[in-house]
Amino acid sequence: MATSFPRIVDSAFGHPRGLAGRIGGAIMVRAGAATERELVAEAGLRPTDTVLVLGPGPGVGLAEAARVAAAGRVIGVDPAEEMLRQCRQRCAEQASTGHVRLHRGDAEDTGQPEASVDVLLTVNTVHLWRDRTRALAELYRVLRPGGRLIMSTHRMLLDGRPATLRLDVECAGFARVLLRLNDRRGLLGPSYELTACRPENR
Repeated sequence: MATSFPRIVDSAFGHPRGLAGRIGGAIMVRAGAATERELVAEAGLRPTDTVLVLGPGPGVGLAEAARVAAAGRVIGVDPAEEMLRQCRQRCAEQASTGHVRLHRGDAEDTGQPEASVDVLLTVNTVHLWRDRTRALAELYRVLRPGGRLIMSTHRMLLDGRPATLRLDVECAGFARVLLRLNDRRGLLGPSYELTACRPENR
């Protein structure tokens, strides 16, 4: 179940919109840029990968994924038009060539074809998912067999116990599920990072 925020916080970070969303985007860049770039580096993207960035926010991780997967395709899916606007600005050149594509959607409905994605990256979105079971089923659906899921969420934002998140991912059919605490000291403190893959034979 999605975490509820006070209206002003929601309009800045939960479902960014208006002036609060623009301010929230700037704060996200300052607070989360290092995490996003680090996660892209840890993903080991190949130049030809198709990468889905779920909830790209202002687009820092999206731009980094586009830089690494330079001969592939990078897709940003976000429910907030303000965040998609900021992504368009940050990735204007890649978007103009079709290398980066942006779509309005969320974890429960990404709008992407089945088995079309090599790597799925998401940072600080799990607490916003309305239905974790449906969301994980959707992420499993869009990944190709052998495709990888890589997510990060700040400890203070995680709804429930970390072990529950890992169990939910396993119950969705993912294999090689690894969960670790990264003790980086950013604005929101340590974060949990989870990696998993869709099995080759499913």
